[in-house]
Amino acid sequence: MTMKTAESMDPAAVAYANRRAHERMSATFDVRFKEVQDAARALHAYSLNLSAGGLCLRTRRSYDVGARVRLQMSVEGEDFDLEGVISWVRDDAEAIGVRFVDVKDVDQERLQRVVASFKR
Repeated sequence: MTMKTAESMDPAAVAYANRRAHERMSATFDVRFKEVQDAARALHAYSLNLSAGGLCLRTRRSYDVGARVRLQMSVEGEDFDLEGVISWVRDDAEAIGVRFVDVKDVDQERLQRVVASFKR
């Protein structure tokens, strides 16, 4: 299994990247990359799981750990336009982990509500 992680990053960044503050829930929905070059690279992307802090995406294109991406997604009737950082890459599974960054308080609350709705 080929997996690139934040281990090559500085130790402080690794410590932060390995702490999950939010519970992840299985959730499948389409995700669009906002930046044209990322949209063209990804071809088609969809989620495997979601938390208020990030998500796991299945995509056919590889990304570098630490790269920033802008995502658009619609989940449970809520539209999101979020920025994230690639936390890990699993080339063999065509999957990437995205940690959301610079999330507005109102969007954070909406994300928490959406994730909670998957528990019901």
